[in-house]
Amino acid sequence: MTEPSGDRSDKPRRPVVVPAIALTALTVIGITALLGGLDEAPDEVEPLGQGAVLDQGLYDTKFVESRVRVERAQNDFDQDKRFLEVVFNVTNKGDETMPVGVPPDKLEHAFTSTTFAGSLVKITPAFDKDSGPFTFALSKGGETRQLHPGVPSQVILRYRLKDGQQPPDKVTLDVASFEETEGFNNGELEWGMVAEEAGERSYLPVVKARVTLPVKKGGTS
Repeated sequence: MTEPSGDRSDKPRRPVVVPAIALTALTVIGITALLGGLDEAPDEVEPLGQGAVLDQGLYDTKFVESRVRVERAQNDFDQDKRFLEVVFNVTNKGDETMPVGVPPDKLEHAFTSTTFAGSLVKITPAFDKDSGPFTFALSKGGETRQLHPGVPSQVILRYRLKDGQQPPDKVTLDVASFEETEGFNNGELEWGMVAEEAGERSYLPVVKARVTLPVKKGGTS
């Protein structure tokens, strides 16, 4: 969102927060003031494992487990379905109900999202588009795609496994975070993903944590 200056530098740039609704309003002067300088290196990526809890700013997230879930066929015309699932306990710390969202299809598109699943900016191993991802939260009434303020919710990220496809031994998630900043248009506080410049009018999310979960096998529902 800033125009490149004539004096380029190879120094790493300090992460910034880019609210999605303000993307077109950024100027050279405005973004420089927001950054407070462009010569500070980003923090190291935090490695986490199963059971870890991460403060993502807008969300408090516990990485519960990764597992294989088998849904048994309901009749003779159906067939069993197998899924790789990643399970989270998520609390929306904002003041507004938020969509669960979906992980970004491309890394360069991720920074515009403020949804929980939008913060899962890279998932390894990668799955093809026919497999998902599917995301939802569990509530007393069944599945929902909303996260209400202050209400802890179990969120499921799911990929369908093809016939004969073996699940991976582990899943690794690169997870971004969010901060509140003053809006450029109205001066109100707005949530945005922490991102860094990656070229002309281009931003990439800053990975706050890299979470590796072993995959449990053999679950049914």
